[in-house]
Amino acid sequence: MEQVIGVINLVNEKQYLKELTSHRCFAAVPFGGRYRLIDFTLSNFIHANIKKVAVLTKDNYRSVMDHLGSGKEWDLDRRNGGLFILPPVHPDENIKGDIQQFKDHIEFFLRSNEDTVIISPGHHVSKVDFNEVVDIHRVGGADITVIYKNYDGEPVEKPIYHKCQLNTEGNVTNIELFTIPKQGDPVCLETFIFKKEVLINMINQCYENGEYDFIKDAIKANLARLNVKSYQYRGYLPFIHSISSFYQSNLDFLHPELINEFFYEGWDIYTKVKHEPPVKYSATSRVSNSLVANGCSIEGTVENSIIFRGVKIHKGAVVKNCIIMQKSEIEENTYLENIITDKQVKISANLVMIGGENPHVLKKADIV
Repeated sequence: MEQVIGVINLVNEKQYLKELTSHRCFAAVPFGGRYRLIDFTLSNFIHANIKKVAVLTKDNYRSVMDHLGSGKEWDLDRRNGGLFILPPVHPDENIKGDIQQFKDHIEFFLRSNEDTVIISPGHHVSKVDFNEVVDIHRVGGADITVIYKNYDGEPVEKPIYHKCQLNTEGNVTNIELFTIPKQGDPVCLETFIFKKEVLINMINQCYENGEYDFIKDAIKANLARLNVKSYQYRGYLPFIHSISSFYQSNLDFLHPELINEFFYEGWDIYTKVKHEPPVKYSATSRVSNSLVANGCSIEGTVENSIIFRGVKIHKGAVVKNCIIMQKSEIEENTYLENIITDKQVKISANLVMIGGENPHVLKKADIV
């Protein structure tokens, strides 16, 4: 798609995943055996042939920079366009909001020839066809198009989602901030398509007025003045706002129909390449209904689990309903159930660990 900039906004990320986001940003959390959450948004951009992508960062962004590198896995290591990491200009100062980050990097937009900007978070597991969305945005003459999805996630205890109000013509008439959605409520996915000149004017105006919240001060405050359309995303997208919802959304990918939808139909999901050997299964291994990434060594039993790259599961160990992240090691005769381990966790022999209704999480490089 010509004349479009993709922007992944990580400034307003929330630390919903506790131990998993203590040392990395939300978008860099591992997902699905070999991916990071940000891979899905990037791959959607690449499917739409967007050749210029910016990532606005704030905290704990070293891991996402390491993962993205030059952007070659997403065909973004190019002379014209490419991948741009836009960190805080003044890292020692408190960032008041994402408007400040946009203002600090306003030259990136001013120097770009593209006329349309897509802004999206980096943690959505989805396959949004931005070709279709941008075509509808342009044909409708919209200043802004807001992408929403009818809520179908687990019950929410705290007001964290923004709810859209729409008229019969599909225009957004209001955005209720920080609500507890009910099933079927139209929830704003914080993904927007802008005319570039509208975006630049809004950033400058908000900054001059001392306003720093992008959704509240730039979009919500201008709904009556601008032509703001809506687009309903109807595909799979888990609402990840807790350890339990993260856990369940991973295990959803054990269903063959979802695997086919994401990895065998439509466009590909790209990630950082790791040159590791195939999985090594010993004569004592027993694996059922699980995803096991390359570089693993399996000697024990694995059931209904997601096993990331380079994991070692020794003889006699049982891993059931678990998410075991990169380079972790489960020693002999250990029993794990409803457990999430971050990277490089080592669990000693002969232990029994069973999580409750909410899975138990072991932090990065823990030794148990």
